[in-house]
Amino acid sequence: MDRPISITDNVYWIGMNDRETHLFESLWPLPCGVSYNSYIIADEKVALIDTVKFTVTSPYLDKIRGLLGGKGKIDYLIVNHMEPDHSGSIRAIVEAFPDIKIVGNLKTAKFLENFYGITENIYIVDDGDELDLGSRKLRFHLTPMVHWPETMMTYDTKDRILFSGDAFGGFGSLDGGIFDDELNIGFYEEEISRYYTNIVAKYSPMVQTALRKLSSLDVKIVAATHGPVWRSNPEYIINYYDRLSSMETVEGAAVIYGSMYGNTKKMAERVARILSEEGIENIRIHDASKSHLSYLINDAWRYRGLVIGTPTYNTGVFPPVNEFVNFLSRSRIKNHVIGVFGSCGWGGGGVKELESFARNSACTFVEPVVEAMGAPKEEDLQKLDEMARGIAREIKQLSCRATSL
Repeated sequence: MDRPISITDNVYWIGMNDRETHLFESLWPLPCGVSYNSYIIADEKVALIDTVKFTVTSPYLDKIRGLLGGKGKIDYLIVNHMEPDHSGSIRAIVEAFPDIKIVGNLKTAKFLENFYGITENIYIVDDGDELDLGSRKLRFHLTPMVHWPETMMTYDTKDRILFSGDAFGGFGSLDGGIFDDELNIGFYEEEISRYYTNIVAKYSPMVQTALRKLSSLDVKIVAATHGPVWRSNPEYIINYYDRLSSMETVEGAAVIYGSMYGNTKKMAERVARILSEEGIENIRIHDASKSHLSYLINDAWRYRGLVIGTPTYNTGVFPPVNEFVNFLSRSRIKNHVIGVFGSCGWGGGGVKELESFARNSACTFVEPVVEAMGAPKEEDLQKLDEMARGIAREIKQLSCRATSL
């Protein structure tokens, strides 16, 4: 969109879409792009809320100037989050509006110095502080580690808009519409889930703390820095983040494996078939050498059952599977049912490492552990069947407990 879009009277979306970047943070695929949302409140004082990535600075400045007019000025820049996809245009904003005051907390100020060498015209706010714009007051709520140390949210007490930074955001460019009632939310839900599980999941306890802290606010609109602006049903995105950060799972299983010569793949297919025979309908199989880590993590986080298979590679876990497991370990995954299997040529080692990860996780570990020497034999397949049936039983039992709560 090449022009500002009104959210309420004198509050405007001035974000930018990015359909060119291939990998977010040089890591996560963006097949459907991403938006960088920025906002302006044009009251007696003018406040700009967050900026955009440096790659789209020029059209972003054109959009601001078009809204404010040739002699317009910005009094305040509110910085909810300093990650460069939102702070990357700060230096250009300061050059274009040299009298602007940058509003942030103490940790924001340190990031401003470290990233951009900015040490002047910084207005420090603390939790609960307010900024008077005229007919509106902005109240600041510090939400550290959602998902950087300086993150905060800004609440417009007049229109009850929560400018939430990265919280409640997701991948996906805004294609024509920007509001939840203009868009296919089914598409964005998937991209929000992938964004959360890839980037924010490790900080789920802090997200839960922030949600409890903000629960007393009367929020009519959620305006995040990525994804839709939620004006019709803000409870939807708040509840969705609550479920994600509570690590709630749905009935189903992700089978993640690596296979060099087909033996571990054969075992993965056997596990999936037995799970299906036991009544598990949602099953996702991923070859870790082919599916991007982003999608492995998202399905592993989503489904209650997680079955991981590896061949032994240099006495350890096959590297693509190892990357996946290491990421899960750092994310502190829980509330899952886990089983492990694999194959080896002679000495083994890969499955043993998977077993160690599974036993040390905050998840339900299901035996037996199955490791085939070379191609899986009938006795290996029988053990796989036993493990898969055990996983299916545990998934069903956890589903019953969740239903009864």
